[in-house]
Amino acid sequence: MPELPEVETSRRGIEPHLVGATILHAIVRNGRLRWPVSQEIHALADQPVMSVQRRAKYLLLELPHGWIIIHLGMSGSLRVLPEALPAAKHDHVDLVMSNGKVLRYTDPRRFGAWLWSSDLAASNVLAHLGPEPLSDAFSAEYLYEKSRGRRTPVKPWLMDNKLVVGVGNIYASESLFAAGIHPDRPAMAIGVDEAALLVNTIKAVLLRSIEQGGTTLRDFLQSDGKPGYFAQELQVYGRAEEPCRLCGTPIESAKHAQRSTFFCPHCQQ
Repeated sequence: MPELPEVETSRRGIEPHLVGATILHAIVRNGRLRWPVSQEIHALADQPVMSVQRRAKYLLLELPHGWIIIHLGMSGSLRVLPEALPAAKHDHVDLVMSNGKVLRYTDPRRFGAWLWSSDLAASNVLAHLGPEPLSDAFSAEYLYEKSRGRRTPVKPWLMDNKLVVGVGNIYASESLFAAGIHPDRPAMAIGVDEAALLVNTIKAVLLRSIEQGGTTLRDFLQSDGKPGYFAQELQVYGRAEEPCRLCGTPIESAKHAQRSTFFCPHCQQ
């Protein structure tokens, strides 16, 4: 599933091609995604794009009278095409732009979403989200305070979007390794200094992944069709039984909330 760096990479890739241009019309070939494609999107015509933003793993296209909310789901991707090329089987939505470009949404599994909102503050999918991990609101003080009394293992706790958005499975494993914190450690056992280290590590890992264009493990492609290259820098994720790059101890794997976790039993305490 595309995580925050992949979504941010997509945002940066499509923004120059959309902002300042006008959506002439939308082509919805298959509206049966995770939720039905909103009727307002079917009916789009002559709508200028004012900004392209991101909230958690949602892309937000600002139009004069509302917002298109896009989620990439498990296998979705956005590409900017130079013209309306013939659609393939899993190309479900196109936005035909006034500058001759087409924003095409491809999603083999159809777990993504294209929704409309006239008021983001009232959007059900955006309500109750925690702070952005790259914002000042996600601080050592915040994380330490939220961890008090929480017996949940720190790995799934970090993946709770009510705590902080966008720290998905890959980046939770990588950040905990970089901070030297075992994923089974109860959140309440994280000290003040460790909270500061973990916050700084999460920010650094996410920023590095964004610089590398995200992580391509299977489905994710950037808006120009290229893969993300952060997979080449993964320290523990997907490396079970391979030697730790720091100490040589075999990387171990475990399950937390039905998700695979990877860690070094020697480096992470």
